[in-house]
Amino acid sequence: MAHWPVNPTQITRYLIDMVAINSINPSIAPDGPGEAEMAAWLIETCQTLGLETREQDVVPGRPNVIARWPGTGGGRSILLTGHTDIVQVDNMTIDPFTARISDGRMYGRGTLDMKSGLAAVLGAVMALREGGFKPAGDIILGFVVDEEFGSLGTHALLNEIKTDGAILSEPSGLSIAIAHRGFAWVTLKTQGKAAHGSLYGVGVDAIAHMGRLLTALEKMEKDVFPRHIHPLLGRPSAHASLIDGGLGISTYPDACTVKIEHRPLPDETPESVLSLWHETIDRLSAGDPRFSATVELDLFQPGYELDPQAPLVKTLESAYETTLGKRPVVHGMFGWLDSALLSMAGIPTVIIGPSGEGSHAAVEYVEMDTVFHCAAVIAEAVSQWCG
Repeated sequence: MAHWPVNPTQITRYLIDMVAINSINPSIAPDGPGEAEMAAWLIETCQTLGLETREQDVVPGRPNVIARWPGTGGGRSILLTGHTDIVQVDNMTIDPFTARISDGRMYGRGTLDMKSGLAAVLGAVMALREGGFKPAGDIILGFVVDEEFGSLGTHALLNEIKTDGAILSEPSGLSIAIAHRGFAWVTLKTQGKAAHGSLYGVGVDAIAHMGRLLTALEKMEKDVFPRHIHPLLGRPSAHASLIDGGLGISTYPDACTVKIEHRPLPDETPESVLSLWHETIDRLSAGDPRFSATVELDLFQPGYELDPQAPLVKTLESAYETTLGKRPVVHGMFGWLDSALLSMAGIPTVIIGPSGEGSHAAVEYVEMDTVFHCAAVIAEAVSQWCG
């Protein structure tokens, strides 16, 4: 039974207000206004909850919000965190900024990813405040910008914040997530030789040579990646995302470029990703002296995993059982999250958030009962961790 009853009406109001705020990340969509209006709303709301609040400048016009509930001393501290930016809305077939509730679901951009998680955090703090909780350790709320692009907000937050644990309220299907894959962006380039289309003895087709690398990618997908299995995350993967090359229909292409995205497992490194391509290029070059290719790593974000026996995991499991009367599912998530950055800063992190569908899609919604349940679990976990 929940020790800290949450207020569904207020949590719903929080989410309706946040969905109405256009916080599209301008690094994704140039006309996106950014997160400043969300920051102002969060400052006001957190002050209403009696928290110490301030903005943290990240980039001009795009601040993080840091709110603090100081503990009385001697207890463990917790960071409750999530991102305030959303993705573009051009593809949406519903009104993105007018929350609509139907059959227990709220529709709109950001309802799932991840303003509902922020509403759950606010609802959890309200429940603890109204229930008279007195934390021994500090409770810190960190609402960050730019997660959907470069995670500038979390990098900035970690310059100032260090806690004994963190709860990231990204949508997890109301399960406890303790692992996720990383991602790596790779650029492959093949070099050919431009020539008139009739001069087959002179021209070198860079696009055809890129085809050999794409064939190698297919082989990785079929034969290499399935040999590396993680118990919570399955296998790594990779796909071709963008391709560019050629000078004209009657000209041998002198260059071709392909962007590849890898989704590595937590034990993989930048070097292990690059070695796949260096070995492939070396093999193809040895078999054809006219074959020429390069590979560059543009960005690498590591995967993440937390020991299932870690104290924070056990606290969340206990809070879940106490609040919802059943054992939680503990699993991994395929998408990359800021929890990897928190872990690199020495902060063990558990992910728990609501259920729904349509992150980044034409129709996005969250199941409201899972938002309320998430808030209740977070409140109980915080009380156990910081009490």
